[in-house]
Amino acid sequence: MKKLFQTLALFVAAILTTVVVGTGQAQSQEVGSAETPLRVMLVPTDGGTEDGTLADFSPIFNAVSRASGLEFEIRVGQSYASVVEGLTNDLVDIAFVGPTLYLQAAARGVAEPLAVAVLNGESVYYAGFFANPGFEMPDLTVMNGRSMAFGDVNSSSSFTIQVGMLLEAGVDPARDLSKVFLTGGHANSLNALAEGLVDVSAASFNSYQKAVDSGAISTDDVVPVARSVPIPYPPFIMQPSLPEDVKARLRNGFDTVHEDPNVTPEMIRGFGGILVDRYTSDITHETFLAVQRMLDLATPEIKGEMLKRAAEN
Repeated sequence: MKKLFQTLALFVAAILTTVVVGTGQAQSQEVGSAETPLRVMLVPTDGGTEDGTLADFSPIFNAVSRASGLEFEIRVGQSYASVVEGLTNDLVDIAFVGPTLYLQAAARGVAEPLAVAVLNGESVYYAGFFANPGFEMPDLTVMNGRSMAFGDVNSSSSFTIQVGMLLEAGVDPARDLSKVFLTGGHANSLNALAEGLVDVSAASFNSYQKAVDSGAISTDDVVPVARSVPIPYPPFIMQPSLPEDVKARLRNGFDTVHEDPNVTPEMIRGFGGILVDRYTSDITHETFLAVQRMLDLATPEIKGEMLKRAAEN
């Protein structure tokens, strides 16, 4: 009988232990808690380091955390594509991406806009064509027979926009350019131009200015020769499946970053580490329709042909 009571006692203890552990797990699984922080992945900052990217955005997330009570775990993706894959495989809750990556993620049903930077009252930036001084570009048809360096195929302002602009001008970048280079990033494309390896490079004006300011390139060697229409600034995006109250707290947190007494103007940064005035959650899917039009032009077939051309170099 004593042995039976001992067995029953152990059985009850096991049940109680299971209940306690289970309750603890349920509590720890509250989204945004210290035990289960929101998982953030940042698109690799062009020309920057992982530590530099984290340094740029940590003050922003610290401010959002103070305003919302939410906790974050922040990482930097190893590539543009890794960010979308992280969202698709439910490994990422929040991401900082370019417009093209947002549209790709939205098409998979794993992203909705969260917030975007504001500078001088606008949330836009520009893609450009860059060449050596003296290169004449009255229109984009002069690119026939020229060589050109692009960045990552998932980049808006070093690939998607320029490819779309060329196609609108009647220039097929997969067939009409003499050589195609895919360098993986804005800075690499600008350096290829500065070193005389290509006639024209695709990059954002933000990346161009950053490269000039850092001394990586000189205006004696590289100048803009064409500029895109305004492009929506790279956004923060989030998983649509997040609880609605968490989404609301996130939006409010980003809206009030610039009001945080612990945040100085020098701590509010955007893509490429540039200083911005603030962040706003006043952003919708419709904001990105102009980029969607260019993305529709830069079809998978066009990308595939350009990859083949680039492999020939």
